[in-house]
Amino acid sequence: MKTESRIFNLVALFLAIAAVVYGFWTRAADGHVEVIGVVALILSTLLLLMCGAYFAFIARRMEPRPEDRDDAEIADGAGEIGFFSPGSYWPFGMALAAAIAGLGVVFWQVWLLVAGLIAVIVAVCGFVFEYYTGTRKVHGHE
Repeated sequence: MKTESRIFNLVALFLAIAAVVYGFWTRAADGHVEVIGVVALILSTLLLLMCGAYFAFIARRMEPRPEDRDDAEIADGAGEIGFFSPGSYWPFGMALAAAIAGLGVVFWQVWLLVAGLIAVIVAVCGFVFEYYTGTRKVHGHE
């Protein structure tokens, strides 16, 4: 997780520098700071710092992975990585439900917005609990 933490923190540092440069540049070009771009860069910096801090926090609590060690060999990363879903229709359902909720916002139809939000909640619950329903077998367990 140290590798991921470094990546997020380095990109956050870049965006922080870009926010300062962007602020000075727009001030020099137009006579005033373009606030939306500076705020977007600052918020992106904060989001990346939050992710980087989380990964750094997790990295302290776990054994170093091969990606985090300088002396690691390629063979150190061999073995089972984890379980990956073979296929699911729930992401399509979430996208459709989000589109319905989005149309409710665009046309300000409260009934469509409420229906879309309920569909989003149902789709997210279906996606999260997909392997807890008992209809699918995971790794041969029943």
